[in-house]
Amino acid sequence: MKITGYELFKVAPRWLFLKIETDEGITGWGEPVIEGRAATVRTAVHELMSNLIGKDPAHIEDHWNMMYRSGFYRGGPILMSAIAGIDQALWDIKGKFYNAPVHQLLGGKCRDSIKVYSWIGGDRPSDVGTAAKKVVDTGFTAVKMNGTEELQYVDSHEKIDQVLERVAAVREAVGPYVGIGIDFHGRVHKPMAKTLAKELEHFRPMFIEEPVLPENNEALREIANHTSTPIATGERMFSRWQFKPLLMDGYVDIIQPDLSHAGGITECKKIISMAEAFDVAVAPHCPLGPIALAACLQVDATSHNAFIQEQSLGIHYNVGSDLLDYITDKDVFQYENGYVNIPQGPGLGIDINEDHVRKIAETEVDWHNPIWRHKDGSIAEW
Repeated sequence: MKITGYELFKVAPRWLFLKIETDEGITGWGEPVIEGRAATVRTAVHELMSNLIGKDPAHIEDHWNMMYRSGFYRGGPILMSAIAGIDQALWDIKGKFYNAPVHQLLGGKCRDSIKVYSWIGGDRPSDVGTAAKKVVDTGFTAVKMNGTEELQYVDSHEKIDQVLERVAAVREAVGPYVGIGIDFHGRVHKPMAKTLAKELEHFRPMFIEEPVLPENNEALREIANHTSTPIATGERMFSRWQFKPLLMDGYVDIIQPDLSHAGGITECKKIISMAEAFDVAVAPHCPLGPIALAACLQVDATSHNAFIQEQSLGIHYNVGSDLLDYITDKDVFQYENGYVNIPQGPGLGIDINEDHVRKIAETEVDWHNPIWRHKDGSIAEW
């Protein structure tokens, strides 16, 4: 079997899909994208795929190493996201060739389903109590929300109190045992992160996420000393070499690699196995499309330390198109009692509605995250 060609589709709301074709008529789909940088990743995919035409798609480990190691400059969000989408598509092809789900090729599943959570609120969260009650009433047993708006390095306790009020509203709405993930989104700097982590502990969060930006991970030591709440991070880390010092330092409880950003199935399986050796849990990051989610679930199936999966159905970013719009069998991601079953179909376990993908791709999409500024005019972290 040989790779004969590929196509890229930039689609709403902010996704990039890759289709790889073979001479045996088997096709594979991947989702190589960085939110807001789809066009840049698309160019990187073109550059990487030029070395794969005519090759056997089954040699995934060799292709991964070629894409990563043959470049003098390597790593980072763009290149690793391009590799990720290609890697997903190659696994999809291999699974279809052997008529087996990817998790079967990775050694077999250790679970039948995995817990999922639903996003509530938006970039500037409001009315989160009502939103939380709504999604819990539909069967979810865990939610995640943005905790803060923009914060200066040292900011007012008024903003701290606003965060506490929002989380209190969610806890009151859903009761004492529904999981609440509170995403700091890297908007918080160390001085305020210490305060927030301590103050939020009263609400018994499921975790606090990205309390500081990953480039400031050394601050997790001090933050961890201010709280017993599990600390999660990793969506903006892109290789096992970036995760290595984080795990060795011992101040993270949950890692969140993104299978469309951190080198795909091949790399994330290795990152997750590394975390297991440090008794660290995994909750893969996935506010993206159906291909990314399918890839996550295939890896979750084989990872003992995976405990919950992010998914984007109804997330505030999904304007114009949503998670289920691009697949033919929408029941494959049917959520029941807060869980989703692991897809059992060949490859990634989903069938892409290619006609719909092509139709939507005819309209140019150019999503970018907002640019926030503080009252003094300086740039704020989004």
